[in-house]
Amino acid sequence: MTELPLAGIKVIDFTGVQAGPACTQMLAWFGADVIKVERIDGGDVTRRQLRDIPDLDALYFTMLNSNKRSLAINTKSPEGKEVMEKMIREADILVENFAPGAMDRMGLGWDRIHALNPRLIFGSVKGFNDDSKWNDLKVYENVAQAAGGAASTTGFWDGPPTISGSALGDSNSGMHLLIGLLTAIIQREATGLGQKVSVSMQDAVLNLTRVKLRDQQRLEKTGYLEEYPQYPNGEFGDAVPRGGNAGGGGQPGWILKCKGWENDPNAYIYFTIQEQNWARTCQAIGKPEWTQDPQYTTAAARQPHIMDIFGEIETWLADKTKYEAVDILRTFEVPCAPVLSMKELAADPDMRKSGTIVEVEQKERGTYLTVGSPIKFSGFTPEIEGAPLLGEHTDEVLADLGYDADAIRRLHEGKVVA
Repeated sequence: MTELPLAGIKVIDFTGVQAGPACTQMLAWFGADVIKVERIDGGDVTRRQLRDIPDLDALYFTMLNSNKRSLAINTKSPEGKEVMEKMIREADILVENFAPGAMDRMGLGWDRIHALNPRLIFGSVKGFNDDSKWNDLKVYENVAQAAGGAASTTGFWDGPPTISGSALGDSNSGMHLLIGLLTAIIQREATGLGQKVSVSMQDAVLNLTRVKLRDQQRLEKTGYLEEYPQYPNGEFGDAVPRGGNAGGGGQPGWILKCKGWENDPNAYIYFTIQEQNWARTCQAIGKPEWTQDPQYTTAAARQPHIMDIFGEIETWLADKTKYEAVDILRTFEVPCAPVLSMKELAADPDMRKSGTIVEVEQKERGTYLTVGSPIKFSGFTPEIEGAPLLGEHTDEVLADLGYDADAIRRLHEGKVVA
């Protein structure tokens, strides 16, 4: 069996909810020994949130904490802090996403950790970066989307800002932190020293919204944005507007109804009008005459009535399911995709075959579906395992740290560990 790339890397996972666990879970998938440090009185809050089966760990927890070991410990006790310091001395990475200042109040701030183990890399996720005037705010997913510019640019121009269903604030921040941690590991090979790697959720959301910052600068220069539905007949204010289903890259696109939309809320496709493929697009939708009509021959000519064009395409789609439509359009190289529901994705055989969706065995729960590694490697395939029960590996971790059976028993009796 091929040794996983991060085998031998020891990670202290001092995180909860989603941003930090998403990061450390991927480290575990790639071979790191990730020890999830949890409170003895319930552990990670997501173990109990949004449960589908009473008294079992919720899917919210299991889908973000696979392949890890769980150590349940009272870090506020002197004995618990001693265990933590022993772990820190042996670890390569520590990741935390507590409220600002919490690690310092525990006596485990960056300076203390760096003194205990100069090689350790300290990863931190916060809502805002240290220079922000809001860096003391507690932040969740939707707060980050609002502060990072995503909400103001999502939705329709005649409605309020809208939150995306994708975890732009949480899992996205975790992936940014993962990149930083792996970079710091590479640099440590050269310097021998660890460093602090910080990611703010606001910054991570903005990074994914950079095309809208591009548009803000264009808007200030020209007063309009020609690829938005508001051009040329609508009005632009002084900030990037919400563009509905328009694409962000200059190729007009829209979500269009297909056969069955009256009863199926996902009977739609996303249809893109690609400038360099206009002639074949016209062929595909049965409008070859548009290739010679001056109102349609160029992108500039089409833009004033782009919504009418999409209306005509929607008429062509009326007797076709979203799958039938895509099968036709793909032969003409029209960029498009069916709008897939979570139910459809869960049952998709291709997703199962690729390991993007996997079925995992979980103690007490049985099997459940989770998202596997979105990154594919030619040299190895991450094997996704069930998430740990609370404190499942406490004794094992303590033994690894050199505690004998009597010492472990005393820690249990003193309610230091569970």
